[in-house]
Amino acid sequence: MSPLSSGILMLVALFSLLAIGTPIAFALGLVAMGGLFMVYGPFFLETLGEQLFTAISSFSLVSIPMFILMGAAVASSPAGKDLYEALDRWLNRVPGGLVLSNLGACSIFAALSGSSPATCAAIGKMGIPEMRARGYPAEIAAGSIAAGGTLGILIPPSVTMIVYGIATETSIGRLFLAGLVPGFMLTVFFMIWTIIACKRQGLGLTDLAKRFSMRERFKALPRVLPFLLIVVAVLFSLYGGVATPSEAAGVGALFCLLMVVVIYGLFARNWKFGQMPVIFRDTLKESVMIMLIIGASELFAFALSSLFITQSIAQGIAAMDVNPYVLLFVVNIFLLVAGFFLPPVGVILMTAPILIPIITGAGFDPYWFAVVLTINMEIGLITPPVGLNLYVINGIAPDISLGQILRGSLPYVLCMVLGIVALCLFPDIALFLPNLIMGPAL
Repeated sequence: MSPLSSGILMLVALFSLLAIGTPIAFALGLVAMGGLFMVYGPFFLETLGEQLFTAISSFSLVSIPMFILMGAAVASSPAGKDLYEALDRWLNRVPGGLVLSNLGACSIFAALSGSSPATCAAIGKMGIPEMRARGYPAEIAAGSIAAGGTLGILIPPSVTMIVYGIATETSIGRLFLAGLVPGFMLTVFFMIWTIIACKRQGLGLTDLAKRFSMRERFKALPRVLPFLLIVVAVLFSLYGGVATPSEAAGVGALFCLLMVVVIYGLFARNWKFGQMPVIFRDTLKESVMIMLIIGASELFAFALSSLFITQSIAQGIAAMDVNPYVLLFVVNIFLLVAGFFLPPVGVILMTAPILIPIITGAGFDPYWFAVVLTINMEIGLITPPVGLNLYVINGIAPDISLGQILRGSLPYVLCMVLGIVALCLFPDIALFLPNLIMGPAL
């Protein structure tokens, strides 16, 4: 059987399994085992364990459960509520200030949790009811939180960036730096659109009438600043050469747990120690899920390579005598469509090993491409049929229909598309900071 026929057969089998609800790790593993059987016959079992173990034996993978633990600890506390209240006091004099407060809280909480669903849930539980109580339409209230939550996979520390770094053997520290400026650029784009939309609809007028004294504004900061300092310390330890990503993640997780216990457990007394087992349970569940996907995707990639599918695809695309930006456009469309159906981790692990040689061969930077890929995945989080953030918002605000949430999210999708265009025109938006701090990539 030719590589093309084998590739089509494996893709049909994979999407068929996903369509009937098979978990992505098991779908990848089953299809990979079928592909390896075509190459090695029953003897493929001899390499099965070795490939799976190799995929999850990297020390850098330790950073994934540690960053997930860091996010789970913060998500278990009222930190999201405090972030939201603090920003509301500082931004209430701006048109649509309450929506801006939620977007700002999403961007900061994203840096703490590294998870889009966790960000949506933590900020949305307080933000959506408050926005609706002050007269904001359900579409704007839900759409802004759904879009703001997507920042969790771009603003560092990001689990998605760690997975990309492991899959492509690129520097995780440099990837974090590459995502920092684009992450805040998207936040600014979101805020600009929000101000325009709120001004056009005359929203947020009750916010303007509400005043906070400087004392009230500063009073909201003490519970928020320690967590921001943890993020700064984690990033400084990474870029200052003090610690590896795994070490920085471990220290960050420990300090987040301590801050939650001290600030909310001992002083504020609105957090119970009985939540600790829940934190570790949630961390374990998500970590195991990601590790299974990583192991299965490595097996899938090995099967593709054994059948010469990867090499044939790369050669076929390389043989296309097209402008590099036409190639990039095709790749972006492919990633966008893949993001509609698959979670970010799955898309990255399945496609990055194949696409990176093509992208670098066309003269593009792999760290810049990581940011472009991640923004495509962000769009997938707020678009059907998967649209994980849409379902998270619907779960915390069931009276808002999925159609309303989607309509509210679409303007922010256009902001993300604008962000991708800006990155394509000005790659230094992503590359300036890592090149400045860590020097040019070799």
